[in-house]
Amino acid sequence: MNLTLKIWRQKNASDKGKLVDYLINDVSPDMSFLEMLDVLNDKLITDGDEPVAFDHDCREGICGMCSLYINGEAHGPDRGVTTCQLHMRKFTDGDTIYIEPFRAKAFPVIKDLVVDRSAFDRIQHAGGFISVNTSGNTQDANSIPISKHAADEAMDAATCIGCGACVASCKNSSAMLFVGAKVSQYALLPQGQVEAADRVLNMVKQMDEEGFGNCTNTGACEIECPKGISLENIARMNTEYLKASLKG
Repeated sequence: MNLTLKIWRQKNASDKGKLVDYLINDVSPDMSFLEMLDVLNDKLITDGDEPVAFDHDCREGICGMCSLYINGEAHGPDRGVTTCQLHMRKFTDGDTIYIEPFRAKAFPVIKDLVVDRSAFDRIQHAGGFISVNTSGNTQDANSIPISKHAADEAMDAATCIGCGACVASCKNSSAMLFVGAKVSQYALLPQGQVEAADRVLNMVKQMDEEGFGNCTNTGACEIECPKGISLENIARMNTEYLKASLKG
């Protein structure tokens, strides 16, 4: 395939940035999207130009690093995949592909397609932990009764990889799906009850301080989420927040 790439180039957060056109030829439909960018960067380096900066790590759909906005969609036109799992067979010969970073006030651009998502880390630091007895008298996990339904829902919430697609897809750049997932994975299990009230209050407070917007109720976050995190987690977070607030 021969493609035209319109890629966002930006030196740093203070730079204005712009879309730059690149032509790339002989792209195999079996390439992943990131492999295609690797080929482009090899060509740019050979030609003496500066390669495009983009985030990547595991390339197995686990780490959430590959945060690209492709043709107006977080992680591109496929569903239930991250950018590294997106393959070029989703495009056709002669296509023009727009590639941009995730856009949000709380995700400032570092360079080109790389954004700073440390706001997510700070939200998790605010409450994403449980008390653990390390004295040697720890309770055996199998002795704590948990219904399969609760365990399954907690595991579903825990599959969130913190990629930020929910934020990039939301008109208000809301992080409520991410925070809802992190609150839910603990709220559903007995081990998470000790810090339950402080957790949701602190994480929501940190979310607001980072500059994320409120939920738009449009459901774009769930649709674009590569792990299919349910909107029910936002409802659960709101319930937990209300209970914690009334508890005082």
